[in-house]
Amino acid sequence: MPRAGLTPQTVVRAAADLADEVGLDRLTLAAVAARLGVALPSLYKHVRGADALHQQLSALATAEIADEMTTAATGRAGVDALRSVAATYRAYARRHPGRYPATQRAPDPADAAHRAAGERAVTVVYAILRGYGVTGEPAVDAVRSFRAAVHGFVMLEAAGGFGLPRDVDRSFDRMVDGLDAAYRSWPREN
Repeated sequence: MPRAGLTPQTVVRAAADLADEVGLDRLTLAAVAARLGVALPSLYKHVRGADALHQQLSALATAEIADEMTTAATGRAGVDALRSVAATYRAYARRHPGRYPATQRAPDPADAAHRAAGERAVTVVYAILRGYGVTGEPAVDAVRSFRAAVHGFVMLEAAGGFGLPRDVDRSFDRMVDGLDAAYRSWPREN
């Protein structure tokens, strides 16, 4: 019989908290079981294995970041929306150093909620780009540029990769200004 109060959701939440503490690469089923105070075999009543746990953690983290990005963009347009969403993305990565890397996993095609969360995150960026007049196929390249720039920055920052004597926040702001300038002159559909 499953432990009272233990559900797939509580297992994934515990895994998310643990990932933030120890890192996604050190997240194991044994560590989650210890965190929850249960024997390892007990977890298999709630999650199919390590890969399934990582996939469910990815779904949770993707939904969280998508919700925060949506809130950050609400009522904003243009560079104001771009700055707000980029800053929110960065803040999420800083607050959740274990969960954030899980957001980079492609959604499981069989997981409708995970796919929907990924689509919400991308839709926010597409909406910002429409404000710049970037639509259609050129918007795909622009969405990728946003993700690559902001993800690259937050990963370098998390790894301590910015050692030059300049304020990192200022550098982040300049990067977002660069994206703004790029999107203002982004090639349009032919």
